[in-house]
Formats: sequence, structure tokens, C-alpha cells
Amino acid sequence: KDLHLPVAVPEVPSSPRHEFPADWSIKTRLLFMSSQPFTWAEHLKAQEEAQGFAQHCRATETNLPQSVQEPKLSTELRCAFQQSLVYWLHPSLPWLQLFPRIGADRKIAGKASPWSQDEALQQVLMSDWSVSFTSLYNLLKAKLCPYFYICTYQFTVLFRAAGLAGSDVITAVISPTTRGLREAMRNEGIEFSLPLVEESRTRKQKNSEVNLETEVANSLEVGTSMEDGEEPAPSDDDDDESFSWLEEMGVQDKVKKPDAISIKLRKEKHEVQVDHKPESLALVKGTNTFTLLNFLINCKSLVAVAGPQAGLPPTLLSPVAFRGGTMQTLKARSINAKARVLSAYEDIFSLEIVGPVMPHSLHSLTTLLKSAQRGTFSAVLYTHEPTAVFNTDLDNASPALNTETVCKDLPTCGLHPKTLDQLSQHPTLGKSSIRFLEMKDYAYTWKS
Repeated sequence: KDLHLPVAVPEVPSSPRHEFPADWSIKTRLLFMSSQPFTWAEHLKAQEEAQGFAQHCRATETNLPQSVQEPKLSTELRCAFQQSLVYWLHPSLPWLQLFPRIGADRKIAGKASPWSQDEALQQVLMSDWSVSFTSLYNLLKAKLCPYFYICTYQFTVLFRAAGLAGSDVITAVISPTTRGLREAMRNEGIEFSLPLVEESRTRKQKNSEVNLETEVANSLEVGTSMEDGEEPAPSDDDDDESFSWLEEMGVQDKVKKPDAISIKLRKEKHEVQVDHKPESLALVKGTNTFTLLNFLINCKSLVAVAGPQAGLPPTLLSPVAFRGGTMQTLKARSINAKARVLSAYEDIFSLEIVGPVMPHSLHSLTTLLKSAQRGTFSAVLYTHEPTAVFNTDLDNASPALNTETVCKDLPTCGLHPKTLDQLSQHPTLGKSSIRFLEMKDYAYTWKS
């Protein structure tokens, strides 16, 4: 049924552009459609597969012509395709699907997990995981890894190197968070912000200021004035003043003031309202990301204590090799089908990519398809929803970057220069992600 989905093309709001915006969400599946066959992506020879792995490990830059005349015969295209499917994972337990982790209990249930009741084994797994996580952070700091994800059973963390997503320092975004997690981070001395909560607060404040100005203007126009002897209403903000008239009557001890605890509870209720929601996204910047690393290594809520994921360390996903990481490839298969267009049936060719598709893979795959499918194809993108909020522009208030200084060492991070350029831009998708992508005559339109 998926093959029939893109025939009724949804209304695409964006104007045609030569590049689509960076999408920092992780995709679980891509379905590419084209009127040209995808036979070039099938049955790679052993030599082409090996060459693709070598190109990935050496970060070889492949630049294809605008249009590949005979895609099936192009060894360069087929090797580059294999190269773009590679990603790195830790831990690697072949009998378990380790992504996604949020909401994965049913898929993992019933699978062998010898560590669930064995504390010594759990400690070994976590010790190994800590080494891999630290290795990734060190690579990121040295700009030899552009970004990586930590996928726990409750939340996901995206670490990005300085120079990516418009930021001049290392950033880590965590979503979704809970009051308990935020409190634990504060106790560890980690400075963080809740950009979406603050943005919403600013918006409300501006709206209330506008409403107040309107009210004042209206009252001046109407010429309303207080009656003689009429007292202004006491301000709710100043509790002490609000209760001063009780003192004058001598009954202040009979009436219970709102104490510090009830005021705190009121604030906490407001804070808990964002728990588990995209708005609970927390941003950690600069040297605080190192404190976050130590916090996460020792964080008890990082690993489930009960259920199918009990004792299983979080999944680390990276575009480049790291200590303890295992090379994996996204699964690709091509399907040929007939699709009904008006009253006739037409051949429609599709290429399905399954697995944790990270931002760099999406970009390199579309770049290859642009050349192989002669600048015309469409794609349906399936997002791992908890990661869509990573497309929020978190540094919109910071001054323009000194791009040359910040991005000087980034070319050695293992990404193609064009992919790196895309991922360096400020995110523009907000809390949504790209769902539908179309290329016509070498220009992109998309729907989020």
C-alpha cells in the first residue's frame, strides 16, 4: 500500500530549492519512488561492497556527474551507495533490534537477555558502554566525529560538534525529559536551558504586554477613571501587601497565608506539565557537556531496572568509527510495482531503506539518487517521533558565527563537504521533520 501513497502527492508548501534543510531526526525507514528503475542498487558485487566499506572508513569523497548515463554499469555509483549505507553501533547484540529503544519493549520481550538477572554481567556491559561513550565524546571534541546519538529506553540525547547546527560550541540536546531527570542534572551542577519552555513564556509575556497596552489605550479612550475613594485592587504578585489589610483588622493570624511549600508546589505542577513532551527538550552547551557525560555514565535512570530492557545499556549511534563500535549497514531493497495514475497503470520503481537513518545518510542517499535518477524522484520518510524535536533552532539568539574559525577542523569529521555544509546551517524545521521529499528537474520541495 505504501507504493500507492505518493501517487496522490500531498500539497508541498516549500518553494523549489537546490538543497533541503538539515533534518536532525532519526528516520526508521525511507521509501524512494521514481519512474526510472533502481536496478543499480541491486546485487552489489563483492568487490563493490568491499570498496564501499573502504571508502567509508577512509572518508573518501565521491563526486558523481549530474546525471549518470548507465547507472547499472557505474561501479563508482554502486560503491558510493554501499558507502552511504554504513553506520556504527554499540552495543552489538545480533539477536536484538537495538533501535528504536523508546517503546521497544514488545519487540525485545521474549528474546534472550542473560544480563537481566546477573549484576556482574550488567557491570561489564556498562563498563564497556562507558568506554565507547567516552571515545565518541573525545572524537566529537576533536571534530573527528560530527555528531552521535544516545538512545535510552526513556529519552534520546544528540551530541553535536562545535560548528554544526549554527552553534559555535559543542551542544547536547536531551528529549523528552522529566522533572526528576532535570533535578538530578541541576544537582550535578549541569547548566542547561529549556528553550521551548522559555520561548513559550516569552511569547505569552509579549501577548500579555500587547493585551495590557490595548486595555490601557481603551480605558484612556473611554475616559474611565476610578471613583473617588476607590482603592486599586491589591496585586497578586505581592503576597505581603495583599495581606496587610488583615493586619489592620487584627485577624492576620486567623487567615492562612500561602506558605513557601504551596508556592513551590504550584511552580512544580507547572514544570511537570511539560514532562515527556517535546517542550521538555533540554539544551546543554560547551563545557557543561563534559559534566553531562560523567552524569550519564553514572545515571541510574539510563538503564531499565525491570521489563524486557532491564540491564541493557543505551544504544550509541554514530556516522564514524569509535572504540567498541560495530560497523552496520542499513538494509536496502528495490521493488517494482504498477501504480494507478488516472485511468491507466504505470510502472513505478521504488527503493526501500530500513534502519536508523541518520541525517548524513539521508543527505548522501539523496545526492546519489539525484545523479542516478536524472534529477527526478520522490521519497516518503518515516520519523522516529521522539527525535523530531531535535530540529528546533536552539541558537537563534546567538550572534553570527565566525564560520572560518569554528568550522576550520570540521572537514576531517568524515562527512562529504556538501553534507557538512547542510548540517552546519541553523535548523529551520522547528518541532517537525521532513515527511515527504520530492525532486523535479534537480530542485527539491518537501512537506514537514
